[in-house]
Amino acid sequence: MMNRVLITGGPGTGKTSLINELKRNGYNCSEEIVRNITLNKRKEGHKQYFLSNPLDFSLKLFDQRLTQYNKKHDYDTIIYDRGPIDVLAYLDFKSIIIPKNLIKKSKKLSYKYSFILNPWKEIYVNDDIRYETFQECKKIHNDLIKKYNEFGIKLITVPEGNLAERYKFVQSYIG
Repeated sequence: MMNRVLITGGPGTGKTSLINELKRNGYNCSEEIVRNITLNKRKEGHKQYFLSNPLDFSLKLFDQRLTQYNKKHDYDTIIYDRGPIDVLAYLDFKSIIIPKNLIKKSKKLSYKYSFILNPWKEIYVNDDIRYETFQECKKIHNDLIKKYNEFGIKLITVPEGNLAERYKFVQSYIG
């Protein structure tokens, strides 16, 4: 049976650094999808695709994350850089009604472990893709917690600390 492990959190909380550290240490991790969608849409003339068409962006992102989730692997454990339910939390953040089919599909998702990284002002930075303010990051964080709770997925908070400490914390669960 596949052990699915989720790493989630608002923007700028250190998810990518943690995922990269897990990869460096031999763990099988999914690829981040958001930046690829955003950069590809920029080539088509959309500066911030999520802001200009949040529902279309979210539907594409949800489908790609669900495809990642359903992909069969030859190894026992896969670590996901966010999951489909994150999309629902972002729709809540933007006050957009969530399509019923996304809710139905999300009810089938489960993870052996689900980790969340808290907003952390000292490491938060904006970049060319990340446009949210730190205050918005905190709101998204709360929306993530609420949404995962709605689907009965227990989130384990990764404590603040340097990358080695965060890695060691996650590794203590997943072995």
